[in-house]
Amino acid sequence: MAPLLQGWGATLESVEIVAGTGGIFDIHVDGDLIFWKKMIGRYPEPEDVLPLIRERIGPEVMPRD
Repeated sequence: MAPLLQGWGATLESVEIVAGTGGIFDIHVDGDLIFWKKMIGRYPEPEDVLPLIRERIGPEVMPRD
């Protein structure tokens, strides 16, 4: 979460963390599922999901480091 907020804290309207059960870990952007844990068989590292978020919200909003 920290890399997400460091780069785009002023741009993001909100970030919501919803507790699940059974090891569920999904990431949604604007209501669309962009990542689920079963994609890679483990919990993600920031580098696993940040490119997916960047692609979704646009590089002009979320520049690369």
